[in-house]
Amino acid sequence: MKHLILGTAGHIDHGKTSLVKTLTGIDTDRLPEEKARGITIELGFAHLSLPGGIEIGIVDVPGHERFVRTMVAGVGGMDLVMLVIAADEGIMPQTREHLEICQLLGVKRGVVALTKSDLVDADWLALAGEEVADYLSGTFLEGARIIPVSSRTGEGIDALKVELARLCAEVEEKKAAGRFRLPVDRVFTVPGFGTVVTGTLLSGEVRVGDEVELLPLHREGRVRGVQTHGMKSDVASAGQRVAVNLQGVEHTEVSRGDIVVPRGIYHPTWTVDTRLHYLPSAPRELRHRATLRLHSATYEVPAQVILLDRDSLKPGETAFAQLRLGSSALLLPGDPFVLRSYSPQATLGGGRVLDPAPPRRRRRNEDALALLAALDEGDEADRVLFLVREALLSGISLEELSQRSGLPIRRLDVLLAELLSKGSVVQVVREPRIFMTRPTFDSLKEFISSELATYLRENPLRNGMGKEELKSRIPKRADSRFFGPLLAALEKEGKVAVERDLVKATTGEKPSDNGSRLSVPLQAALRKAGIEPPTVKELAEAVKAKEKEVLDHLHLLVREGKSVKVKNDLFYAPESLALLREKLVGFLKEKKEITPGEFRELTGLSRKFMIPVLEYFDQEKVTIRVGDKRALRRG
Repeated sequence: MKHLILGTAGHIDHGKTSLVKTLTGIDTDRLPEEKARGITIELGFAHLSLPGGIEIGIVDVPGHERFVRTMVAGVGGMDLVMLVIAADEGIMPQTREHLEICQLLGVKRGVVALTKSDLVDADWLALAGEEVADYLSGTFLEGARIIPVSSRTGEGIDALKVELARLCAEVEEKKAAGRFRLPVDRVFTVPGFGTVVTGTLLSGEVRVGDEVELLPLHREGRVRGVQTHGMKSDVASAGQRVAVNLQGVEHTEVSRGDIVVPRGIYHPTWTVDTRLHYLPSAPRELRHRATLRLHSATYEVPAQVILLDRDSLKPGETAFAQLRLGSSALLLPGDPFVLRSYSPQATLGGGRVLDPAPPRRRRRNEDALALLAALDEGDEADRVLFLVREALLSGISLEELSQRSGLPIRRLDVLLAELLSKGSVVQVVREPRIFMTRPTFDSLKEFISSELATYLRENPLRNGMGKEELKSRIPKRADSRFFGPLLAALEKEGKVAVERDLVKATTGEKPSDNGSRLSVPLQAALRKAGIEPPTVKELAEAVKAKEKEVLDHLHLLVREGKSVKVKNDLFYAPESLALLREKLVGFLKEKKEITPGEFRELTGLSRKFMIPVLEYFDQEKVTIRVGDKRALRRG
């Protein structure tokens, strides 16, 4: 069965609710005040079965100018519109505003019902039809059928149903693929069941048992029951009017403008990039930084308009704009919106979301405008490449790409595979998958190489740099997880060599001993001290040099095999350490194991040297620690 949503639109008292009742048998005015005043105040809902397996949900919206905000909430999610115009009054202010709102929200198809046709004669009816046809010229309803009807006599109702069936057959049904979004347009309680929310399901499927949350306040709950058109169901699909019974959520915690989504998937936003169309009927220019009210789905939030390429927008013009919201809302790429003024209340413009999670943009920035143009009109591969390029050193995750491009993960996998094969982008982290452009990746490699070269120039007696120290120097905007892949790429290219925790340069000048005057006295001092050598500080005092200079020379002696580093501040003459090793190995061959106390008696070392030397032999795989004892390591 095909499921579509039909919305009414039109001026107050033009007969929208009466027409819906005549079509469906359902009175959508449910409030006592609506009955008493004879006008629609809140959204009303009905449903109608048409030939060809078509089921349409009907949203009846209020026509009074005071309730346009409610009307906008009802338009979100509609597939086609029934513009209702009374034959005896013709086109009125809310006729115009409702039509503009439908056009801004992307409604493409519809029919015109010329109501109260029984109240005028044939000539008047013909003139009214011509007036409507002229007015609709240039709108999405240009050429739409204009059908005279009477809710009192039933005239034209069958013809209207036939036209609705024809339109519904041509309109594409919303896709049930993807994750569900249910904007809440009504909340109530049912005794014995609890909180019930209703809305038009924009995407995906919602099922009994689903774990959900209500955004933007992150209220968590569970779907206890689902109804479509008053009938119980286990599942509801995109394009249907749905009532969902929520478990774990009080009705006081929910209001119109909230949205029911799968738990832990979506993230509300405070900023969106948009393509904004300013209506020709707008009374004045729209100034940069103007604050208006944004309506999308059932949301209504304040929005400051940041014009990105100009200082003002004239009526009828279109431009890229960033909207900074006064409160968070869930908006996705392609979502339509309407902007209305506060005082006087009027619809001024609208458009669609291009990027739901952008950075704060600098105005008149060519790169930003090129990105928005790609998001607006570019093909899918261009959109992905521009988003990866904008991420610069930070990279962008697969999840963020999906959120900001509006493309499903499966489609992104295909597009990214093509970009990876072309070398346009690089995957820098495997899990979560993070991407950056090849030029950005290459610039980070060059940065690391430069940092290594600078370090070696400043430390000429060292032939490498510690991994962690080099890692700490990557730009703050770059994720530290990028260091491993960057280093691996440099090593593969032969530009660096990695030995344990040391990164060495394989190109450029080799480190030279330009201070060898200290090598001889340092070696002599280590040999003289024997098995209990002096610290770096003590050596520096002995040879009358700075500690850093002494440490650099000691590392040089280590590389040349003329000294052994036992720990950061402890260096041995090779022959002294060899003597300790010989004694230890001989003891273990005879006794099989040794305690720290026995090692101290064997060597005469104090505890200050005994423990570091034992740990050094463990590290060198001479011994293995078993509890408090050491044994010879086999093999």
